[in-house]
Amino acid sequence: MSTVAGPRSVARDARGFPRFWDEERETRDPRLRDAVILERIRHQLHYAYAELPFYRRHYDAHGFHPDQVRSLEDFTTKVPVITKKMLVADQAEHPPFGSYTRDFTGPDGSTGLARVHGSSGTSGTPTMYAVSRADWERAADVHAMAQWCAGIRPDDIAQIGFPFGLFFGGWGVLQGLERIGATVFPLGVTDSEKHLELITRLGSTVFTATPSYCIHLLSVAERMGIDLRESTVRTLLVGGEPGGSLPGTRRIIEEGWGATAVDAGSTSEMYPFQTSVGCPAGTGTHLINDEVHVEVVAADDLNTPVPTGERGAVVYTHLWRESQPMIRFAPGDETYVHDDPCPCGRTYPRMPEGVLGRLDDMLVIRGANIFPSAIETALRTLDELGPEYQIRVGRSGALDEISVHTELAHHAAAALSALPAEAAQAERLALARRAESALRLAVNIKVPVELLEPGTLPETTFKARRVVDERPRG
Repeated sequence: MSTVAGPRSVARDARGFPRFWDEERETRDPRLRDAVILERIRHQLHYAYAELPFYRRHYDAHGFHPDQVRSLEDFTTKVPVITKKMLVADQAEHPPFGSYTRDFTGPDGSTGLARVHGSSGTSGTPTMYAVSRADWERAADVHAMAQWCAGIRPDDIAQIGFPFGLFFGGWGVLQGLERIGATVFPLGVTDSEKHLELITRLGSTVFTATPSYCIHLLSVAERMGIDLRESTVRTLLVGGEPGGSLPGTRRIIEEGWGATAVDAGSTSEMYPFQTSVGCPAGTGTHLINDEVHVEVVAADDLNTPVPTGERGAVVYTHLWRESQPMIRFAPGDETYVHDDPCPCGRTYPRMPEGVLGRLDDMLVIRGANIFPSAIETALRTLDELGPEYQIRVGRSGALDEISVHTELAHHAAAALSALPAEAAQAERLALARRAESALRLAVNIKVPVELLEPGTLPETTFKARRVVDERPRG
């Protein structure tokens, strides 16, 4: 792929801009794309085995050699996966970037690196990510292609609500917006009232943040007497957590903002490259699989593919990244994929509901497998509920128990407060029962619901932390 800035497309959209950033690439025959993917996979395997000690040790330990891969099926069934735990251990033994990258120092003594980022992880010790200059340049074009798919154009004013720090997210968004030529307002994380005030002052047409934060701003706007449906924002680029592709969550965001919400996904290990982006036709999120190859495999055997349309674990592979390439990286996410023709014209496969959630987030309650995303989907069907909720898990005797504590929306709380006490209590009870009914349909067990007043739970300003597990350890 060329890294020349600017879209390469003949077809035009309603605003007079090209419909595609790279029409030939985005509409390529999938069979031809698969040939490119296989070629790049074989290149990456040989590069990693020859240049990166981490991979040579890992492959030798599993009796694998890159010459064994002659097809995409071989790749899935024969190449061992890597995990975050393995990467963290390798960095601890080979600081600062681990033995899964090489030295990019140039003859003039320059490091050859454009960026160093990281993720804090649960231990608080950052996992460091080094990005070569060639990788950083290429990633900008991939982000631009994804954001162009989302409907962002050079005449947009884009306000960024992601943080700018160790986390890659805000920087990746910035990369793509600058490559497109949009006007960028990188405000980052600040108080919510300031974001809303500056959307109005600047006339921002794009807002980008986590789905949770976009919903949180709806609550703040209601409190401030602002109707975001009348704002200038027409596109919401959301990511950083599951939710942007869940129908109920997306509906609340789109109806509340009067704008189109587009899910743009990746993980820290796969950055700076975008892995997926929401389809403008509303059919799901397209996987940019000639940049980051995505497999869906059996959760209990990551070398066994599952048929198209079936849920399974996600495995990612960088096809072009030279600095810290991830080859069959298993983050523990779950999804399913469709590859039927899409009305937007792009031939990339897509995840109809995006990434559904993390497999290790799944809760097993009285024999039922419950994903937090399913609870969110159910709660978002009720307009009377606010943006903040908690899933509380405890133990009664030998049995695990689950309940949901959810805030009322401001308008619902106000309506209840205007009623006589007895009538208000009856309405609250009826609403709680409706929420419990929605949850039963979603997760197949009874989940008690407790309604809270607005402002009771901590406000979400970045990624939501919804599950409170109070079960005794050990």
